[in-house]
Amino acid sequence: MTSKITDVPGIRVGHVQRIGDGWLSGVTVVLPPAGTVGSVDVRGGGPGTHETDALDPTTLVPTVDAVVLTGGSAFGLIAAHGAQRWCEQQGHGFTVAGGVVPIVPAAAIFDLGRGGDFSARPDEAMGYEAAGAAAASSERADVGRGNVGAGTGAVIGRGAFKGGVGTSSITLDRGVVVGALAVVNALGMPFGESSPRPESGSTAPAGPPSLNTTLVVVATNADLDPAECKRTASAAHAGLARALSPSHTLADGDTVFALATGAVGLDRSSEQARQVSLITLQSAAADAVRLAVRDGIAAAESITTAAGAFPAYGAV
Repeated sequence: MTSKITDVPGIRVGHVQRIGDGWLSGVTVVLPPAGTVGSVDVRGGGPGTHETDALDPTTLVPTVDAVVLTGGSAFGLIAAHGAQRWCEQQGHGFTVAGGVVPIVPAAAIFDLGRGGDFSARPDEAMGYEAAGAAAASSERADVGRGNVGAGTGAVIGRGAFKGGVGTSSITLDRGVVVGALAVVNALGMPFGESSPRPESGSTAPAGPPSLNTTLVVVATNADLDPAECKRTASAAHAGLARALSPSHTLADGDTVFALATGAVGLDRSSEQARQVSLITLQSAAADAVRLAVRDGIAAAESITTAAGAFPAYGAV
């Protein structure tokens, strides 16, 4: 079976998308088990994010109830409200007087108009539906790849090729699993390809230069504190640089979330052992991201809309 982020026990993924009638966009929700610690590192010059400040290691709440990845640029961030409403109904969130406040950070890719209708973008209802789809999936379920969820309208190479959702996982010693899910919507190309090379007869959409973003969720069953989660998100960005050229540009909003369920303890018997354990895990996170990005490009399928033709790049 192909490796995937849901190889991390307790991690679930739900996709919702709309294609046709002007639409080419969607939402992906990653649901972790209760008590999962989270952080984020934003490196791109054009990010679209929601509630990422709440994931700073110095803030009050260390845990995350869901992560929303969405199309629709800044407009699509409203999908996080739907996922938050779903979490509240399940009683998931930070306990306050009178109820709970779910911690649901989100990030968006730019895919506006790629289906032909600039106003066809994810809304609150799609975020709610994607959260429900994630919860309804089974433990270690397969994860949709390619033209699904937030990757539905994704492209790469300045719009020359179709991008999409990819995923991977790596198993380390002591039962530690590191998984990644990537929404590949990059200005760049697979590393080593310096310029787009469309299929014969294909057409990239005309108009202003594309805005782009690759979004990533890295998850592990290791026991990490918020600062270690932050460092893991930072280290995982190396995977983007290994997979895409260029990456982290002014026109990309590259963002990596890190989640740690805490089910497996790392070797902390000495300071040296602690450092080796964290370096090993964070190196695996970067490699998992690299594999997930490549998977997302390879799984993407050609599509033609009123906005233009987006051919598949193929296996990379």
